[in-house]
Amino acid sequence: MAYIISCGIKEANHSYSQQEVQHFVEKVFPMSFLEKKRLMPIFENAAIDFRQFACPLDWFKHAHDLQEVNELYQETSLKYSEEAVQNCLTSNLLKERIEAAEIEHVIFVSSTGISTPTIDAYLIDRLGMNEYVKRTPIFGLGCAGGTSGVAKAFEWLKGNPASNVLVIAVELCSLTFQHNDRSVSNFVGAALFGDGASAVLLAGENSPLLRKASVSLPRVVEASTKTKPHSQSVMGWKVVNTGFEVIFKKSIPKLVRTFWKEHVDYCLTRSGWKIEDIPFVIAHPGGKKVLESYLECLDLNPAVLEHSRNVLKEHGNMSSSTVHFVLEKVLHENQPPGTRSLMTSLGPGFTSEVVHLEWM
Repeated sequence: MAYIISCGIKEANHSYSQQEVQHFVEKVFPMSFLEKKRLMPIFENAAIDFRQFACPLDWFKHAHDLQEVNELYQETSLKYSEEAVQNCLTSNLLKERIEAAEIEHVIFVSSTGISTPTIDAYLIDRLGMNEYVKRTPIFGLGCAGGTSGVAKAFEWLKGNPASNVLVIAVELCSLTFQHNDRSVSNFVGAALFGDGASAVLLAGENSPLLRKASVSLPRVVEASTKTKPHSQSVMGWKVVNTGFEVIFKKSIPKLVRTFWKEHVDYCLTRSGWKIEDIPFVIAHPGGKKVLESYLECLDLNPAVLEHSRNVLKEHGNMSSSTVHFVLEKVLHENQPPGTRSLMTSLGPGFTSEVVHLEWM
């Protein structure tokens, strides 16, 4: 068994209203009347009020090559990861601070930049971690990465019940903005993406860190992954000389209603749980249409996705770390023992991740 004992988040430094971003994009992309009429409603209908970026809007006025963008990714993602980890280890979810040297395994998740060694190697020095800490860096999971990281920590802790795992997710999605890409996918990304970092600490059932938890804990009961065959083109990045071009297919909401629903039904059947007994779902808010598809296909009360909707509204889609922002809100409500929930995300592959949680 594994327990989630803490969570910390880091918002990017520059916050803008959706209206500010929309006006900026209109200036950067000189468009005809017909193009504006076709593309600008994407911003207005995104159900987003604010987003946070790693750079001020002025930085996005000009195109930047991949080297410049990636160096900025390395520098900023390290800072944001460090802050998210510190917030996790000093959270009021804990009775006392946990020292970075106590962490035994780090799973580092990111898909918006490249670093070798990966950012977690630098964090070992910055945070004063034990030099024997295990490292599992994961690239390319996209929005699914936050839930997948928790699932992989759970699976590792089943074989190491006295240990602990820190899952770190950092994404600077805004840096993927492409000046010369007039595709609908690029505008969807410009209307949807934000930046942020998160850290989630899990402990095995015999871990000494469990005694430092101050609230009721969600126990990870089970985890499941499902990947749709021949679906690699549904979402992801295309690497070009100016960075990462986003790929989004119109079929994503439909896949939520079919492929994701089948996966959730399968998970519920295996566990013997019923969807009506789950008061909230910790769902990655991929976008307004994705949230609507979640509700529609499972016939859910809108309140079940309230936290996901609010995270989208306040931060936009921060790829892998977004679901941890939802989790952080839920953890601070100190759920009563016996509460059940699902944590879920979708990502490139096309992959669905589902984790069962039960508060103890």
